[in-house]
Amino acid sequence: MLRVNSVSKRIGSFELKDISLHLPKGYMMGLIGPNGAGKTSLIHMILGLIQPDEGEILIDGKDYGTFGKEIKEEIGYILAESMFEHNVPLERLASYYGQFYKRYNEADFRKYAKDFELDITKKGKKISKGEKMKFQAAFALAHHPKLLILDEPMANFDPEFRKQFLSLMSHFISDGEHSILLSTHLTKELDRLADYVTFIDQGKLIFSQDKETMREEYRLVSGEDYKINLLRKDRMIYKEKGTYGTKTLMRGDYYKKYDNAYTLETPTIEEIMYFTVKGRR
Repeated sequence: MLRVNSVSKRIGSFELKDISLHLPKGYMMGLIGPNGAGKTSLIHMILGLIQPDEGEILIDGKDYGTFGKEIKEEIGYILAESMFEHNVPLERLASYYGQFYKRYNEADFRKYAKDFELDITKKGKKISKGEKMKFQAAFALAHHPKLLILDEPMANFDPEFRKQFLSLMSHFISDGEHSILLSTHLTKELDRLADYVTFIDQGKLIFSQDKETMREEYRLVSGEDYKINLLRKDRMIYKEKGTYGTKTLMRGDYYKKYDNAYTLETPTIEEIMYFTVKGRR
């Protein structure tokens, strides 16, 4: 569904460098990284809002240069910075932008808005951040895209709607023909729902792989500090000393040789990101 091949882009003093990922049909990919890592810039390139300096982006095998109009039909999005902030009612906004999508269905938009408890008679400039996200979600789903690009939507949803939204996203990809790229700081949902994880930091790709491979590749190792110091430094991502012992994130399958001197845990996505960013700093 989505391929990013060796994409680079310089934006002022910041540079995204040699980013590659592959999201197949029927799956959800989590896009993670600290603030300023380049996640939003990458999303803007995938949406065709900015062009890469190097590399290519393919949506369902098509590139923007030749198939730009067709690609935009296939992508729905929810952006952290809404592009729909106009001083007109949401229902009029939806009707206006809907004319640019062949599969847009106003009845579907109204149904999603009702399900989301969104008052579409309100004006775009008069609604909360969470309501703006709900509007984007209702509109995106109403034009029936094959790929959803979501940039930090959940942070603005209340817990109850977050559950409803994630259930809807699971249903969206359940037919094996639709895919989701989800950028979020709320990594607990990714531990449960994501099939693939792409991690970027300071404009560089740390990894992009399926979640199960990632889980096999990393271990959190805990123990007394002097014992942790005996471990191989070339496999150690970052070591953190606490009040009751030391913990380190390690990479590689040699953890299978460890004895009872250490406690081994499979790290969460959040822990992998935390220790990796600490180690890189």
